[in-house]
Amino acid sequence: MAVTTPLPWHASIWRRLVALQDDGRLPHALLLSGPHGVGKQQLADALVARTLCRAPGAVACGSCHACQMLASGYHPDLKRVSPADNRRQIRIDPIREINAFVAQTAQQGGYRVIVLQPAEAMNVAASNALLKSLEEPGERTLFLLLADVPSRMLATIRSRCQHWALGVPEAEQSLPWLAEALGDAADAEFWLRVAGGLPLLARELAAPESRALRQSLQELFDALVRGGEPVAEASRLDRQAVERILWYGIAWLEDLIRLGLSGDTARVRNPDLLPLYRQAVKNGRVQDWFRLLDYAREQQRLLVAGGNPNPQLVLEAWLVRWSALLRS
Repeated sequence: MAVTTPLPWHASIWRRLVALQDDGRLPHALLLSGPHGVGKQQLADALVARTLCRAPGAVACGSCHACQMLASGYHPDLKRVSPADNRRQIRIDPIREINAFVAQTAQQGGYRVIVLQPAEAMNVAASNALLKSLEEPGERTLFLLLADVPSRMLATIRSRCQHWALGVPEAEQSLPWLAEALGDAADAEFWLRVAGGLPLLARELAAPESRALRQSLQELFDALVRGGEPVAEASRLDRQAVERILWYGIAWLEDLIRLGLSGDTARVRNPDLLPLYRQAVKNGRVQDWFRLLDYAREQQRLLVAGGNPNPQLVLEAWLVRWSALLRS
């Protein structure tokens, strides 16, 4: 049976977590934070497996009854909470279920484990409802909260967790893993650079569907540079991919600003777009790129928070602003 293990670049953090757990000093609530693509989920899954395992070593044994139940997709002493359906918030009802779950005795006689992801998706009512369980969790209870942007969580929640921030790994730690995942070392180097050093994000971006989206955006960007009509161009994009489209737009704007301020191509994350960047830099001013970057980040924040329900309007408004700058 496959055993859940931490990713190579989390080896040192994993050793510290295991030492704390074996010494009985692991806090009852951990907040694992870091950008999407750094591997928070894998680290949490490895810790969940080891916590529930009845005969753990350096990692979960993979063969005991608890490990078999976990591998089957159900363990009675594990509860996972994420936004329901297509909603972007964690509301109060699942948190009430957590409170009831924590009040019960563990069915397997070990730990009760609760995983909340993304923790910043809890609304105020849900966060306040969770406080009592975080303050009085009972024995042998482990909360794992995962967050991309922990500053969006209530301070009262953060203060009741031990915070472990996962930074972007060094390339030498993640490139071998990514090269094996993609089957090509040069491909791994390119996509890791595009992803800003985040290996799991790089693997996502290298997938065929994501590559096709990036190619469509590159063609759209080229069309705008040449005077294309932004609303017509927006209609060709997949509205369901608006968050990824904005992510690319933000990354490209950051590249434009780096290039415009320093002229240093070594710091550009998308080197294949340099010809388009150079043309865009000629047409627009750096301060205007900063304003568009602020706008894109705000639209991204609203989408994540569920504050703007119409992705097509987001795309159109964003591309109209791009086009106006490119023609200025």
